[in-house]
Amino acid sequence: MSLWSRISNVFRGECLNRDIEEEFEAHVAEAVEQGRDPEEARRALGAAIRQRQESHDVRVIGWLDSLRADLVFGWRQLKRNKVTSAAAILSLALAIGACTSAFRLIDALLLRPLPVKHPERLYVLSRYGMGFDNKPGEWDSWAYPCFQLMRAAAKDEAELIAVSYVSRTDITYKTDNEIEKANVQYVSGWLFPTYGIEPALGRLFTENDDLKPGAAPYAVLSYDYWTRRFGRDPHVIGRTLHVDDRVYGGVFEIIGVSEKKFTGTEPGTLVDIFVPTMMHNGVTRNDWTWFRTLAVVSPGVAIEPLRAKLEAVSHAFEAQRLSGETGLSQETLKNVLANQVRMEPAPTGASGMQQEYSHALAALAVLVLMVLLIACANVANLMTAQAAARAREMALRVSIGAGRWRLVQMVLVESILLACLAAASGALFAWWSAPFVVSMINPPDNPARVILPADWRVLGFGIALTLIVVLLFGLLPALRASSVKPVSILKGGDDPHSRQRMMHGMIALQVAFCFLVLFVAGLFVTTFERLSNKSTGFSTERILLLETTSRPAQSSLYWDQVADHLRSVPGVERVSQASWALLKGVGWNDSISVNGGPPSVDLAYFLSVSPGFLETMRIPLLAGRDFREGDLYPNAAIVNETFARKFLNDANPVGRAFVKASDDGSRERMQVIGVMRDAYYRGLREPMLPVIFTPIHNMNKNGEMHPLKSDTFIVRTASANPMALASMLRQDVAKARSGFHVSNVRTQLELNQSQTIRERLLATLAFFFGAVALLLAGVGLYGVLNYSVQQREREIGIRMALGARIGDVARRVTAGIAFAVIVGTIAGLALGMASVRYVESLLYEVKATDANVLAVPCLTILLAVVIAAVPAVLRALRIDPVAMLRVE
Repeated sequence: MSLWSRISNVFRGECLNRDIEEEFEAHVAEAVEQGRDPEEARRALGAAIRQRQESHDVRVIGWLDSLRADLVFGWRQLKRNKVTSAAAILSLALAIGACTSAFRLIDALLLRPLPVKHPERLYVLSRYGMGFDNKPGEWDSWAYPCFQLMRAAAKDEAELIAVSYVSRTDITYKTDNEIEKANVQYVSGWLFPTYGIEPALGRLFTENDDLKPGAAPYAVLSYDYWTRRFGRDPHVIGRTLHVDDRVYGGVFEIIGVSEKKFTGTEPGTLVDIFVPTMMHNGVTRNDWTWFRTLAVVSPGVAIEPLRAKLEAVSHAFEAQRLSGETGLSQETLKNVLANQVRMEPAPTGASGMQQEYSHALAALAVLVLMVLLIACANVANLMTAQAAARAREMALRVSIGAGRWRLVQMVLVESILLACLAAASGALFAWWSAPFVVSMINPPDNPARVILPADWRVLGFGIALTLIVVLLFGLLPALRASSVKPVSILKGGDDPHSRQRMMHGMIALQVAFCFLVLFVAGLFVTTFERLSNKSTGFSTERILLLETTSRPAQSSLYWDQVADHLRSVPGVERVSQASWALLKGVGWNDSISVNGGPPSVDLAYFLSVSPGFLETMRIPLLAGRDFREGDLYPNAAIVNETFARKFLNDANPVGRAFVKASDDGSRERMQVIGVMRDAYYRGLREPMLPVIFTPIHNMNKNGEMHPLKSDTFIVRTASANPMALASMLRQDVAKARSGFHVSNVRTQLELNQSQTIRERLLATLAFFFGAVALLLAGVGLYGVLNYSVQQREREIGIRMALGARIGDVARRVTAGIAFAVIVGTIAGLALGMASVRYVESLLYEVKATDANVLAVPCLTILLAVVIAAVPAVLRALRIDPVAMLRVE
């Protein structure tokens, strides 16, 4: 009989049995035709049951047939216990789905190689040491002249590629009134051929397109952007667009579309438009660092000697660049020149999102792993309880010849069915939850776009996870079920205490992991609460931010005219201007000199604002006066308390003067006309910085007002919802003066909230997983307590008949569980204390020893124990002693 026939017979079932029966009867009929007695013929052929079994064994593959039988039996078991099976599937589905979702995010940002040739040979260059602010750090930004020197030095060992940070930029295709946003990236012309990227349409850049500043005004669209924006229109080639950024000219001709798989080198951000690096007006400046340097190392090249060579080039460049610098202290110069160069493997690319969320994703992975372990322990307890109920069945199977492996296989197959159903449900949860988490990462005006394909990597992880889950919750119950002793069981001598010890051990494990999840969740929630409720020093109430550009750059007097027009709009209370809004995350800093002294080691931070800015933002002025219309940069300055204390050390700093080194080497004298209360400048996590507000009006050497290309109008509205005026104000800016356009509108509150996006994400997910862990642990506690009462009904009934009190019964029912919970809590506390060091960088003003951080998981678990114990105790108290004695 062929192999295929034996395989197909496994699934024929009753049809195969009928075929065997018909064949048997045919043999009997043939013997009868030869004159033999029917009964004698049957005896000669052997017992019908034995004949059928032997014939069945010949026609099928034995192990496959037993597996099919176990699948059918396992499915019947699941259907017979619908409630418990559904609970197990739901808990496992949630855990598996959460793990798969976390893997999709981690894989997309940190693990998935770039779709380029030889990603394993890709490295990113960075410098680490002390910065110009004399604080330790690491920077992956470079100046283009230094890049050119390093590329020439590494010519025979590696190809260096310049890739700018992706910027969300204003794009114009038709008229100036149709501005839209797109992610623009400046790249070396040899990027596409080096990476092996082919065009989907037109052509891509070559090295000849990136040789001379401003000489190649070309643009390449990504396939994703071409699809979203142009519907894959092939006639896009030859069209022009205007990029409102730091570029030569600004008008680019579209020459091609990159192939579908390549969306840039920054995981978490999809590039829309590529332009050559030589079109950036910073390519000739040695003091402007604006791009990353990626290195494709040639085969067989040692990394350390190459790194040392590039470091030598970088040191020489910096030493020459800073040789005539007079605006920095000698200590700062020494620290900066001592920076080291790193070459880190970057097969997945390099992005700010990787740096910001790598620790957060690692913490998220640990949380979901804890939930998975709790769910597995929960289901293991459930299956152990079911195995106890099936002890006599297992004993009978062993008695009639079933081997130990046969019983293990039968229980494991049931576990596999359970896990597969849970995995299917979990896949749906992961399909929804991963994009949902991504949507929480960035604000609406600059959303993260992470590619989350459901490919073989995710499928392989899901299959591996399902198998691990089966082993975690199914193997131990299967081994215990297979070790049954038939004689003891059939005599009614099964000892439940060993099984209870195992179940109590599982409960202790669940409680430990649950405590850890709740403890870490408490740290993250407290961090978010304290950071989001932190006083910023200014008001966000009814503040609308209009980030505005002008094309071309126009005099600050014209910007004043636009501001005056906005003040006349109904519903507008106040309008002020600033170079950028507070807490936007950007800054301008420099050293200063006081009383003719050397440049300061610490840096001061600057922001240009218009008169009335302090009143608009409701920042109190503590001394002196606000800016007036006639105040010009750099003559007047308003400083905050931190600056006055740090640099001037004067109880009355109004009237004091200091000197700032300007970009052209000249010394700019500033006089303090006012002192304001401290307000956060760049970020809430930073310490309070010394800040100087300067007038927004700046007169050049020719006596003309310095033109501005971009500025932010800060509008305080009368409406409680400032966004209600957003559309009107956007149109009024364009109407007020030709060439002005609002590129982005948001509230100050949204900007403040963007400071805590990571903390909000961690707090939300940690709270969710903490609730899930608590629910699973509570269900596990209830199940074990209920099983314990069920096994001890006769003992409890007899004790009650002998006069046991209610308290004594409740104590005996809960004693074992209470001990397991205490052990689990202590273990969880130890795990929590050990884990703090790994999440410390994600915390803010919260310690593991804070009373509320420790009290919340303890009290929550105690409440869960009480809720789970009440039904079991009530069931024990409802036992009828007379009925139990009658049974005895």
